[in-house]
Amino acid sequence: MSDAEPAGGVEASRESGITEGEHLLTVRDVDAGYGEDLQILTSVNMFVDEGEYVTIVGPNGAGKSTAMKSVFGLTTHMGGNIVFDGQDITGLAPEDIIHLGIGYVPQSDNVFPSLSVRENLEMGAYILEEVPQDALEAVYDRFPILEEREEQRAGTLSGGQQQMLAMGRALMLDPDLLLLDEPSAGLAPDLVDEMFDRIDVINDDGTAILMVEQNAKEALRRCDRGYVLAQGENRYMDDGQRLLEDEEVRQQFLGG
Repeated sequence: MSDAEPAGGVEASRESGITEGEHLLTVRDVDAGYGEDLQILTSVNMFVDEGEYVTIVGPNGAGKSTAMKSVFGLTTHMGGNIVFDGQDITGLAPEDIIHLGIGYVPQSDNVFPSLSVRENLEMGAYILEEVPQDALEAVYDRFPILEEREEQRAGTLSGGQQQMLAMGRALMLDPDLLLLDEPSAGLAPDLVDEMFDRIDVINDDGTAILMVEQNAKEALRRCDRGYVLAQGENRYMDDGQRLLEDEEVRQQFLGG
């Protein structure tokens, strides 16, 4: 018998403890995909509390990135609803969602290669009349290499530095929730732990994290709670360590 909580359809709403108004982010019974005919998610449920660190894992094609993109308004909404900080954001465009306190870092093509590091960071505050210098300094404090390279074109940075820049740009508005899509993708193995360490610090500073991650074991080891998706549906929800220790989850989704 699995120790982790199974989560699927309407049951996921009950077993995940989803109730209106209690969570920073609530994804309830969401169906989503791309265009009119390509449905990826079926009745997906999840939530993130203030300051919480939540990871979505699962096999390739499970719908992990689609779930993330759905929160940020980048998919075709087909059913269910998404509530952030008490406001229904279902169907809102990304340019509206970013105003509400959600930052998003896509997996790839996440910097402006021809712009300098500083210009990339300033783009993160494009909705404001002036670039907040305290926010810029906060990003430099978190990622000192970006200050060292602030005049360098982003396209000439290493993969790890570009990922730091993308996260830094998303933090310029001091979001309550940061969405990270595969932050370790393409990084050299010796840089993966450093990237996770930096994400830990962002979370420790009070920013809630919802992350999709291919390095499932390390992500679950560090997060507060995890969701396992498969074929666009919820399969398990539990705290990260319990999912790691669950035999069924390890065998089916974590490679044993």
